Amino acid sequence: MQLLPTIIALIGLSGSGKSSVSRALATHLGWPLHDIDQLIEQAAARPIPAIFATVGEAGFRDIETSVLQTAIAEPPAVIATGAGIVVRETNRAMLAHQAYVVWLDAPTPRLLERLRAHDEVRPLLAGDDPAGRLEAQRQARSAWYAEIAHVRIDTSHATIDELCTRIVEALRQRPHASHRPE
Repeated sequence: MQLLPTIIALIGLSGSGKSSVSRALATHLGWPLHDIDQLIEQAAARPIPAIFATVGEAGFRDIETSVLQTAIAEPPAVIATGAGIVVRETNRAMLAHQAYVVWLDAPTPRLLERLRAHDEVRPLLAGDDPAGRLEAQRQARSAWYAEIAHVRIDTSHATIDELCTRIVEALRQRPHASHRPE
């Protein structure tokens, strides 16, 4: 039986389940959880919308990269990333080479339903036409998610426990740690 990797990172669009699934997966494995968005807020001592308002997206991405570097250097761990972490090539390289990357995905209407149910405000989804903005993010980021993901899991109709089981099964069935799907 293969050993599990010591860093498991969840990627995907807002509403895909990264935070919820990562909490359950960390508990299941008995590993620490590094939620990148929470760590960014702690590092900046303010909420993410305020970070965007004061330093813009580029400043936010600088903090995000620094926090990811710290989190990924502390195995074992489950890492819940922000949806846009793949925007920077440096972040993609770190994740691809130092973690087992799980892409959580669901259709845009399902993602919006989840975000609205949790009454979550996301800076890059604020304003008119959040469905259009989310779909634009999907178009812009899907190739990057696919580039670094070891496995892609549809979260549309699965419970958090079922998703954790699927992730652990995928980890155990992987041919080798450097495998990337075609």
